[in-house]
Amino acid sequence: MNNCHIIMPVKDAFQSARQSIEAIVNSGFTLTVYNDFSTLENTHLLEQLSQELHFTLINLSELTTHPSPNYLFVLQHAQSTALRDNTHLIIIESDVIVRNDTIRALINAAESGSDLGMVAAITNDDDGQVNFPYLYARKWKKEPTLTRKRLSFCCTLLTNRLLQAYSFQNLDPDRQWHDVYISHKSLKLGFKNLLLCDSPAVHRPHQSRPWKLLKYTNPLKYYWLKICGVWNDKC
Repeated sequence: MNNCHIIMPVKDAFQSARQSIEAIVNSGFTLTVYNDFSTLENTHLLEQLSQELHFTLINLSELTTHPSPNYLFVLQHAQSTALRDNTHLIIIESDVIVRNDTIRALINAAESGSDLGMVAAITNDDDGQVNFPYLYARKWKKEPTLTRKRLSFCCTLLTNRLLQAYSFQNLDPDRQWHDVYISHKSLKLGFKNLLLCDSPAVHRPHQSRPWKLLKYTNPLKYYWLKICGVWNDKC
């Protein structure tokens, strides 16, 4: 299998998304961006950028009335496309910047074993230090490592084998995020999950949701505000 669908959900934070998109395009791969109800201004900017960089832009406002976030819809739509074309699926979030060899490393790893369900690139900050969501692996050796811990969808390949084995139509519609569940489901189905600790991507968390950074810098305040209902429309 030589081809792979690469997708990126985007919600505003245009400058960050632009850097992420450019890194993928400059790596020589094609990309589909799912615009998840960005503002009219940012939607227009994405449309202009799609013409400039030649990536496919899907405006979710044309396909669903469900309010953002629409991760479930994106996963289901992307799975359908990948199965139709018999490809793997790579999810790269809009606050992640890949290196020139990151995507190829994911694909090569996925093709190296028939029992792999997911392959993820570890994430670093701009100073090269392992950061969220892979803090649990910050002391691991810099080599590909099988793990039973959850893999984030920051920069992750879902193999065609996993896509064939489990339909995302069965995901819980009441959940907004599904990376933890799919990580565990992959293992339950008998697959192995691989974290590439030697192929990092830069992660700048929550560029489109800067308020959520408080979860990591001051978790007590974050959860207190959440309990008080300050972010009920966001959390």
